[in-house]
Amino acid sequence: MKIRMNFLSPAEIGVAACNAGKAKTEMPFAKLFMLGILAGVYIGFGANLATKIGSMEAAGTAGGQFLFGATFSIGLMMVVIAGSELFTGNNMACFISAMNGQAKWGGLLYNWVVVWTANFVGSVLLVYIIFYGGYWGSEAALADQGIKALAIAKGKMSLTWSAVFFRAICCNWLVCLAVWMAFAAKDIVGKIFAIFFPIMGFVSSGFEHCVANMFFIPMGITIANAAPEAVAAQYSMSVADVATFFSYGNFLTANLIPATLGNIVGGALFVGGVYYYIYMKKSAPAAQAEKAVKG
Repeated sequence: MKIRMNFLSPAEIGVAACNAGKAKTEMPFAKLFMLGILAGVYIGFGANLATKIGSMEAAGTAGGQFLFGATFSIGLMMVVIAGSELFTGNNMACFISAMNGQAKWGGLLYNWVVVWTANFVGSVLLVYIIFYGGYWGSEAALADQGIKALAIAKGKMSLTWSAVFFRAICCNWLVCLAVWMAFAAKDIVGKIFAIFFPIMGFVSSGFEHCVANMFFIPMGITIANAAPEAVAAQYSMSVADVATFFSYGNFLTANLIPATLGNIVGGALFVGGVYYYIYMKKSAPAAQAEKAVKG
């Protein structure tokens, strides 16, 4: 008797991912945009919790770094289980589907542009909701969480372009493996475990996720704009330097562009492309036979 396992095999995951990618590229704009906003918010919730944990006493320890990454994983859990559209996960799903001839390349571009934009809108929306909750401190004195948020933003925008790019490749390699393995699970607990470990790994390792950075860095920018003197004192900078460094222009060029490009490479090529070649690409004789049958 053949025993049927309660999860999909890698080859079956490839089929599921291709089908999902096709549906994503054909989704109506309004629905796609709303789901993209939700994903930005969900990843932002994970980023905010990680910031809170990172601002506590154990933050500088190995255990603190593990908790920083572990708590962030709730963001992708909500994206996958509750349902939303995340740019980084779609790098894999839309690409493997287009490579397999199911999704159109124009549909892939449509999905990526709309979802990236919507993720940004959702992330910044949550930034302002959290900011006005008062966790960051005040114009005169920064609270621990505000100091941690600034440190995260400053650290990310201080990296070289190439460092961000290569860290972003590693990041979305792991993120898309989390999504890939979540396709395999047929129950919620299985999806949670499939997501937790790769996401904990990428965050604890310090890799760069463009959508997470849409929360982390705008939060630092918002705090710096609200309390430039306190931030200047914190980093021994002039107020003018604070305004220049903690700006959306610097965020875009120093971090968001290389992070986005690196995430595309890590997710689309190293997960979607590789698994397409292994599990979905047909040999020449098989492709010719299939074409003859269709003809």
